[in-house]
Amino acid sequence: MPPRPYPHPNGMPSFWRSSPGKLDTYRSPEGIPQTTDIAIIGAGFSGGSLVSHILASEQGRSKSVLVLEARELCSGATGRNGGHMKPDVYNMTAFLASKFGIAAATEVAEFEFANAKAVETFAKESGADCEYFVTRAIDVQLSEPHNASIKAGYDSLLAAGVDVTRNAFYMHGKDAEMFSGVKGAKGAFSYTAGHVWPYKMIHHMFSHAVANGINLQTNTPVQSISATQDSQGYWVINTQRGTVRAKQVIMATNAYTAALLPEYHDKIIPYRAICSRIVSPNSPPLLPNTYTIRFNEWDFDYLIPRKDGSIVVGGARRAYLQRLEDWYGNVDDSRLIESAKHYFDGYMQRHFRGWESSGARTDQVWTGIMGYSSDRLPRIGRVPGRENMFIMGGFTGHGMPQIFLSAKGISQMVLNGCGFEETGLPTVFEETSERLSNTENFVMDLYNSIPSTAKL
Repeated sequence: MPPRPYPHPNGMPSFWRSSPGKLDTYRSPEGIPQTTDIAIIGAGFSGGSLVSHILASEQGRSKSVLVLEARELCSGATGRNGGHMKPDVYNMTAFLASKFGIAAATEVAEFEFANAKAVETFAKESGADCEYFVTRAIDVQLSEPHNASIKAGYDSLLAAGVDVTRNAFYMHGKDAEMFSGVKGAKGAFSYTAGHVWPYKMIHHMFSHAVANGINLQTNTPVQSISATQDSQGYWVINTQRGTVRAKQVIMATNAYTAALLPEYHDKIIPYRAICSRIVSPNSPPLLPNTYTIRFNEWDFDYLIPRKDGSIVVGGARRAYLQRLEDWYGNVDDSRLIESAKHYFDGYMQRHFRGWESSGARTDQVWTGIMGYSSDRLPRIGRVPGRENMFIMGGFTGHGMPQIFLSAKGISQMVLNGCGFEETGLPTVFEETSERLSNTENFVMDLYNSIPSTAKL
């Protein structure tokens, strides 16, 4: 079995974490208790959403809740991502329809659309200073065959009467290039989306949580969890700073899950990726929308404009995906992916009309570790074979439009003992023993789809 994927102790800085909040290295004064009702491992978007939903329930407010974070607050994937809040209403939806049927695919698309709206409402009503903006996403295809394939899936959803897909509209050829401003566009889709300063949103969640009695312990790596519950029904959690016994445990560890639950070593796979911030010396051309730029079936970039005029761009797969060891199972976010560190230089000038003389330059580049699920789907619910242990992870780089309401469902299961089917979560998200025993590995399939001439 490969080495267990514990977080690297010294992740490199990202733009989102450039001004850490007062809770960044916070430890609640009460320290690590001997026992707790609920232990949440991980203080990113999943952990923040969980404590928000638990505190929203009268039953939850009566529970003792401990959050254990290996590093600083929101120092994992959420604090290193592209800032998107982008529900998929047509692309993954078409794939899910082909595999699970229209009803299951529609359930996921509607869930993501509702999740984005729920996060927008939360940010507004809770007064979170996190720069949440509602905008349009533009997904651009630069390959005609790939564009035709995606368009066929989109058309099939419309023909099947999937209402949420109607939120996306399609443009072709020169219309796509004119509308998107992306050079060489063969086709483009546009639909409602958003973007956010993720670190600020999660810090806001935990500020409220700590003020209302949640015990937060940062820089407290969990080293192991007992294989079984003790005689009193507690899980024994061993950290670098002591041991705690928990009646219920929620794994919000995403890419790092297999470090503590070895059955996930080939089910949630660490995937190291790279992201950047681009700035312009003068007033840049107007760029009001978020983007995905698809070069082919396996290669794409993504970007958001920020209110300060800068642009956050991630992707660069073509620069590193051919070297498996650079990303697959790699949890080292303390340094850049060497082959991709200059990928974003001149990016806006290469791809966007009107940016040729903008002087746009790369200001910062960083890495982050995503948790890719071997079957593409999030793993939500009870951990098979481990009573009173729950998981939400394996978001495959697409957690932002899935996590908030997934956490609501998990909190209902934890607090009320309800079944997964009672939570309103998409059926295909449920973790099961069948999924854990499935040998599918779409991540390796992705690697194997790259032309052999491109591999090193």
